Amino acid sequence: MKDTLPLTQLRNYMHKNNLDAYIIPMTDPHMSEYVAAHWKSIKWFSGFSGSAGTIVITSGFAGLWTDSRYFIQAAEQLKGSGIELVKLTIPHTPEYIGWLNKNLPKNANVGFDGKTFSYGLAKQMQTTFERKKINLKPDFDFVSEHWTDRPPVSGNEVFEHDVKYAGKSRLEKISVLREKMRETAADYHLFSSLDDIAWLFNLRGSDIMYNPLFISFALISQSETFLFVDDKKLSGELKQKLVDDEVIIKNYDEIYPFLSNIQGEKTIIADLSKTNYALYKSIPENCNIVNKISIASVLKSAKNKTEIEHIRKVQVKDGVAMVKFLHWLDKNIEREKITEISAGEKLLAFRKEQEGFFGESFGVISAYGAHAAMPHYSATKESNTELKPKSFYLVDSGGQYVDGTTDITRTVALGAPTKEEKHDFTLALKGTIDLAMSIFPYGTKGVQLDAIARKPLWDNRMNYGHGTGHGVGFFLNVHEGPQSISTRNAGIQEETLEVGMYLSDEPAFYRAGKHGIRIENLILVMPDEENDYGKFLKFETVTLCPIDTKPVEVNLLTKDERNWLNNYHKTVYEKLSAHLPDDVKKWLKEKTKAI
Repeated sequence: MKDTLPLTQLRNYMHKNNLDAYIIPMTDPHMSEYVAAHWKSIKWFSGFSGSAGTIVITSGFAGLWTDSRYFIQAAEQLKGSGIELVKLTIPHTPEYIGWLNKNLPKNANVGFDGKTFSYGLAKQMQTTFERKKINLKPDFDFVSEHWTDRPPVSGNEVFEHDVKYAGKSRLEKISVLREKMRETAADYHLFSSLDDIAWLFNLRGSDIMYNPLFISFALISQSETFLFVDDKKLSGELKQKLVDDEVIIKNYDEIYPFLSNIQGEKTIIADLSKTNYALYKSIPENCNIVNKISIASVLKSAKNKTEIEHIRKVQVKDGVAMVKFLHWLDKNIEREKITEISAGEKLLAFRKEQEGFFGESFGVISAYGAHAAMPHYSATKESNTELKPKSFYLVDSGGQYVDGTTDITRTVALGAPTKEEKHDFTLALKGTIDLAMSIFPYGTKGVQLDAIARKPLWDNRMNYGHGTGHGVGFFLNVHEGPQSISTRNAGIQEETLEVGMYLSDEPAFYRAGKHGIRIENLILVMPDEENDYGKFLKFETVTLCPIDTKPVEVNLLTKDERNWLNNYHKTVYEKLSAHLPDDVKKWLKEKTKAI
């Protein structure tokens, strides 16, 4: 296959610079989950527009490594690019590192842009390549030199997130941060992760789709606070407020020389999984780097009383939007043509009616029938399917509001469910309920609770391949660490569950070629009681939206599960009915009646 222009340019660039391989990642200098248009290098280079992937080029091979969400999409979009699809065996893993180690000769040179690679990932490559003495060359930014019509870095305005929502001022947050820094005798704390910075400074932006963030770095010492950001994004009023709070504003790119000029043997806290390689290399060698989850990540994971109050209120708004949508779907499924894409657009329209709505918290997963068996399916013009009065429809969506972030999944039977559909649905629902009812001692980790959600499925030799619960931000990222509920006891899963943590509860089941089922609510970790055996915690389910009872096999529910579901539906009706028009209220009354 003849190389496309970018591929030809890259191979010429590699030859000129004595590189045996070149890597283009799908990230930005902050290791963000979603990236701004300026850093969508893979889309420019190959045409692939998915949100996860890595391109590796050698003189004789060009490949895109991505996961099962994108196999069909990537195969289509890579046609004519000269780049092959390489299917990841395990999602979210850098399997290309092993491939490079196997296929490159000894003393080969691997080039990449150190600003778009985390130090942690570069270190992993270095360790893997050590025996073959393969060299890392992090100073080659091919993309910037050759992407002629590259979108500029966003100049969107940064705005204040009012303390009436945040609960604590930036000065209060920075004061607590400094206390925590003193516990590890740290002189500086380096922040690369955009959600940490937004939370710490009570600022938000719109530089990245779905996430209310702005491009920046931050560095905090015991006496000084530095924010590295394009100051044209700051209004005069906001700039003055920051100056009044003794925030020193510096240009975004100044972070690299600023770090390199740190004097003396300083101790710096940095999360090296979120710190780009070039940033790490800017720190003088005589500094001591403490690699740990950022203090801000830990602090922001447990929501304060003000945030929790707003979370409960925002769930009413989001619940109203969801109920209006489900009512509309139920009444119109046989009256008009509804497709996966048009259904997602209708739900967005209902959310836009809600006060304080800022945007979606992620791209809606609107999946009918067999498409729902792909957990992260995203409807395209080519795959867009019409909804029919049969099988399941799954919609996983969320909203960003100035007073909170939401994430909810509902699976509804559009026709009379089959015996198999009812069985699968009920087992997944039992997992959602069983986790929600869990009571556990203080010090419990999410990994310890994961089996509770899976047991109904495991008892039937069934399972699902993703995590059970992820942390959720407060008008921040819909996926937030360190809290999670997952089978993997490594990394962020080692963190214990603390009062105020905000997570998803989303057991599921997928039957390939037939249907997918996921019932997701958001939950808060709350205090239960303290006795001779210790302090106990519980979950409060805050999502407010009916769960379809049509596909529930009632005799598969225990008495406690059935009571939970009936009580939940009673709460949903009580909290939402006053905000609904009469016809929708009447519909909700029927959908929340006891079973």
